[in-house]
Amino acid sequence: MKIFRIIVPVSNISAAQNFYETLFGFEGTRVSPGRHYFDCDGTTFACFDALADGDELISKPNPEYIYISTDELEDVFKRAKILNVENLSEIETQPWGEKSFYFNDPFENPLCFVDSKTIFSGK
Repeated sequence: MKIFRIIVPVSNISAAQNFYETLFGFEGTRVSPGRHYFDCDGTTFACFDALADGDELISKPNPEYIYISTDELEDVFKRAKILNVENLSEIETQPWGEKSFYFNDPFENPLCFVDSKTIFSGK
C-alpha cells in the first residue's frame, strides 16, 4: 500500500495556492475550483476549499501534524519565516534524531518539516 493523497482543508483556495507555492518553492496544479494539488515526490498534497468546490460542508483544519520531508530544510524554514506563519518553532533535533521545525499554516493546519537525511521510521 501507498498513501497517494493528503487533504489539507483551506478556506480560500487562491490564498492557499499562493501560500504553498511560496512555502514549497514550486507550483502546483488547479484541478477543480476548490482543489489545488502539489506533487510531493509521488504523494499529492491537496489543498481543498469545500465551498469553492460547491460542497456545503465546511471543513475543519486537520487535528494532527502532517510531516513533510525535504532536502532543503533551512530554505523552507526561511520561507516560512517570510510568510509569517503561526506558532513557528526553531529548527531543532528531536530526541529521536529528526531535525525539524513545526508551525500552523494560515488555515490552522499543523505542519512539520523534517530534514530528509534524518527521518526516523522507528527501525
